[in-house]
Amino acid sequence: MTAVAETPLLRDSSFRNLFVASAVSQFGTQVGYVAMPLLAVTALGAGPGEVGLLSALTTITVLVLGLPAGAWVDRVRCRPVMIATDLVRGALLMSVPVAWWLGALTMTQLYGVAIATGVGTLFFDVAAQSTVPHLVGRDRLTAANSVLVGTNAAMDVGGRSTAGVLVTLAGAPAAILLDALTYVWSAVWLRRISKPEPPPAPVPEERLGRRIGEGVRYLFGNRVLVAIAVQGGMSNLAFPLCSTLLPVLLVDELGRPAWELGVYLAVGGLGALAGSATAHLIGRRFGRGRAVWVVGVVTAPLAFLVPFVGWSVWASAAAWSVLCFRTGLNNVLLVSFRQQVTPDSMLGRMNATMRLILMGAVGVGGLLAGLLGEVWGTGAAMWAGASIMAGSWIPIWLSPLRREI
Repeated sequence: MTAVAETPLLRDSSFRNLFVASAVSQFGTQVGYVAMPLLAVTALGAGPGEVGLLSALTTITVLVLGLPAGAWVDRVRCRPVMIATDLVRGALLMSVPVAWWLGALTMTQLYGVAIATGVGTLFFDVAAQSTVPHLVGRDRLTAANSVLVGTNAAMDVGGRSTAGVLVTLAGAPAAILLDALTYVWSAVWLRRISKPEPPPAPVPEERLGRRIGEGVRYLFGNRVLVAIAVQGGMSNLAFPLCSTLLPVLLVDELGRPAWELGVYLAVGGLGALAGSATAHLIGRRFGRGRAVWVVGVVTAPLAFLVPFVGWSVWASAAAWSVLCFRTGLNNVLLVSFRQQVTPDSMLGRMNATMRLILMGAVGVGGLLAGLLGEVWGTGAAMWAGASIMAGSWIPIWLSPLRREI
């Protein structure tokens, strides 16, 4: 019998539409990542504590809604959830430049938008990660995640550098408007996915708490998933400690132009792009689990260059880029492991529980950055983040993934 060749991923119209929607949405997200704190600093005079809280609120909602989101997504079709949350986030973000134009913008509104868009992002991401195995099949998960993560990293570069230039030329409100429009465009592409989404597996009517508990027990009963969660939690705690106060440090304290902040963050995006693009090759060379901790060990010393941003912006940016390379590689390999070891009926709950840990760490990191910045200065937050980042490879080294091929 003659084997039937698989359709290349980007020639599959359904995956291609998901790919384009993800790329457009991520581009806008990265524009907003730079523009929102810059708007708070330049238009509202926000200090380190306020910027740290603004950063944390975009993710801290995961601590409250993360687990129920997974239990709910396991019981519905994912694509309508993704479209609805795109449209809601677009409308919320559009309110920011409108309020600025009317002279009514406040930090309270920015906090509210951060919370609400964080809820939307939570449901979108849980649904998106649960739909990839259905679209491509489990045997092509590493290849699909390499494409998606690599594209997101490329959009990090384009979005953050564009934001720095756009804020300099047209102001932060214009950049946030662009962010809002990209969510609407993402929804349009998601509606074009033609592959029918199978109905969720029938489940007995049972209390939400019981279903949530099943997801939590599944994750913490699997040593591979536990190691991935701890490694990701450490990394996600460290990154906002290092980056949340960069707008305050570079633009306010050091007097650097906004475009330098955009370039600094874009250089990190280049690193993440390189890591995700080469993850498959490096994983094949060293073994996928071994590659994660080997790259972690090699890059760990560079974490301690990041806090020297006041001495040399570009030496710090170069170290940041290498650390983001590691993150791009980890995102491809570890997300693929997560999807491969988890049955379809548990994907939503596993992804939500994992997201609770990972994004909760981002929120805590933002709060800690603001607190340390207010009490001991921006440098203290960056040194704390660098220390955690340097050791984030250890959980993988101690787990069964250490020798995973």
